[in-house]
Amino acid sequence: MIGGSLDAFIGSVHRMAAALDGTIELVCGAFSSNAARSIQTGEALHLPKERIYASYEEMIVQEAQLPADVRMQFVSIVTPNHLHAQPALLALKHGFHVLCEKPLAFSVAEAEQLGIQVKETGLLFGLTHTYTAYPMVKEARDLIAKGKLGTIRKIIVEYPQGWLSAPIESDGQKQAGWRTDPAQAGLSCCVGDIGTHAENIAEYITGLKITELSADVSSVVAGRKLDDDANILLRFDNGAKGVLIASQIANGEENELKIRVYGEHAGLEWLQSEPNTLIVKQNDQPTQLRRAGANHSYLSEHARLHCRIPAGHPEGYIEAMANIYRNFSKAVHSFEDQITHNPLLDYPTIEDGIRGMKFIETVIISGKENATWKQL
Repeated sequence: MIGGSLDAFIGSVHRMAAALDGTIELVCGAFSSNAARSIQTGEALHLPKERIYASYEEMIVQEAQLPADVRMQFVSIVTPNHLHAQPALLALKHGFHVLCEKPLAFSVAEAEQLGIQVKETGLLFGLTHTYTAYPMVKEARDLIAKGKLGTIRKIIVEYPQGWLSAPIESDGQKQAGWRTDPAQAGLSCCVGDIGTHAENIAEYITGLKITELSADVSSVVAGRKLDDDANILLRFDNGAKGVLIASQIANGEENELKIRVYGEHAGLEWLQSEPNTLIVKQNDQPTQLRRAGANHSYLSEHARLHCRIPAGHPEGYIEAMANIYRNFSKAVHSFEDQITHNPLLDYPTIEDGIRGMKFIETVIISGKENATWKQL
């Protein structure tokens, strides 16, 4: 692991998710740019002293020199945005697969450089767009892929949060500090942090691609250097129209990621805070609630494979991220065994990451040009 020291939020989440299925072991780490903090974290996680590194450069180079049956097999990068690309590039150059936090990089140029490196090495690269790994998101994707909704006409996706309603970055709040800092976050705060989740899940569920957008982007909190609110009109490659709302100043909201998709025959709705339910709607028919559960035979195979326990036992965010880690670990083993057909080889890829970076850049450009329509 690169990043994820003891005082970091997302690092511990990744470690819990990676460990959930018992197929992944944390064997080494460079947990902080501060060497002492990295060592402190590694010791707290009971790693051998010789596998706790002062820097990611040291870790990657030294791990590459270890015997194949000892050295790490892939790297998990859980750092702020500006520290994604360089560790990932170095890992790929030394023969290691990479699983990285989103957004993929600091800029489109960095993202495309990573894309080239992945193609040249032939190694695996995954992105932790966690929300796509919920069972009922898989079910929604399956229903649309099988034509149950008919031609998709309208997509509404929203991700409101309220935690940045006040300038808490000025009070030293760590998570707010780097996300609102252009030197660490890049072009965007809100769109880069949560808008990309909304973009990614809309494209994943529907199988469609955004082709054009018009964005009204704001920094609502006085003095904030990056955006904290965005309202975006979307056009998709099949002619469907959409709306994407991302906001971190929606006071009182937690993580209310929600998507509604409407086709010519039916519509569906999924809400991240109630992730075990998929709502399917149809004119002149009763509304249908599809529920997650490994014992529900009516669910698609893909959905059931991402359910861990019988219906009525709630599964949530950790389990969804664990699905990505499990699937990526299976991909690593399949890569080594040259297996290409497995329904669990499903995780966000480098291509999703590059699209996400282009989405961020296009939204910010459109916003600066008074919501001018831009091609993605």
